Amino acid sequence: MRFQLLPSTFRVASPEPTSPADPQFLTSFLVDDEVVIDAGSIGFAPLEIQRRVRHLFLSHSHMDHVASLPLFLENVYTFDDEAVTVYASRDVIECLETHLFNDRIWPDFIALSAAAPPFLHVRVVADGEAIAVGEVTVTPIRVDHVVETFGFVIDGPEASIAVASDTGPTEQLWRVAASRPHLEAVFLECSFPESMRWLADEAQHLTPAKYAAEIRKIGRPVKNYALHIKPGTRDEVIAELEAEALPGFEVGEPGRDYRFPAR
Repeated sequence: MRFQLLPSTFRVASPEPTSPADPQFLTSFLVDDEVVIDAGSIGFAPLEIQRRVRHLFLSHSHMDHVASLPLFLENVYTFDDEAVTVYASRDVIECLETHLFNDRIWPDFIALSAAAPPFLHVRVVADGEAIAVGEVTVTPIRVDHVVETFGFVIDGPEASIAVASDTGPTEQLWRVAASRPHLEAVFLECSFPESMRWLADEAQHLTPAKYAAEIRKIGRPVKNYALHIKPGTRDEVIAELEAEALPGFEVGEPGRDYRFPAR
C-alpha cells in the first residue's frame, strides 16, 4: 500500500518540490493510485494524478477537506459513465447539496449526474461499513469533532493504517485499529500547542499531550505521524510533540511516498 499526504502549498526558488517543513493548509491523502481521502488539495494535483483516481472518501464537510472537490470533479470529467465515486455520510452529502453544489457557489453536479454522462456517483456510507476499492478496504469510523466526522482504517493486502485528520479525543477508531494484526502506522492530527488547549477543546482538536494519549490507546508501539498542524504555531507544536518521546513518532511530510509494509 502506498500513502501520500498531497501537498497544498507552492514553493518558491527551491529545487525540491516539497520539504518536511512545508505547512499543510488543505487535506487530501492519496492511497495507491485510485483512492483519495478528502478533497482539500486533490484538485490542485498534477492532472495525471487526478485522472487515475476513481474513489474519493470525505471525512467531513469542513472547507479544508472539500475545497478542491468541484475543481477535481470538473478536471476528471469524461463523456462516459466512468465517473468518480464519492463516499460520504448522509450529513456530508446534504451539506454539499445545500452549500456547495447549489447552482450559486457551484453548478449542481449531483443533480446533473442524474443524467448521463455523470460528473460523479454518490454513495452514502455508514459508520463501520467496510468498502473494498482497488486493492484496499476502507472502513469509516466515527470520531469526535464539532461536526459529524469519520476517521478511517485502511487495510491493504499486507498492512493496515489508521487516519484521523480532524478529531478530539476518541475511542472507537483506536479499538478498530488495534484489532488489526498488521497495523503499521497511524496518521493523526495535532492542531494546537498546549498553550491553546482551551481552543483545542472547544474545536475538538488535539494538542501534543492529547495526541500522545490517543496513540497510547492502541496499546502497542506503532509508527505515528502528526498532521494538520496549524501553521501559526507549527514550531511550538512540533517541539512539544518531540518532548512527548513517543516511539515511532514523526511529523507527516507532504509529498512523501509512504509504503506499507515498510520496505
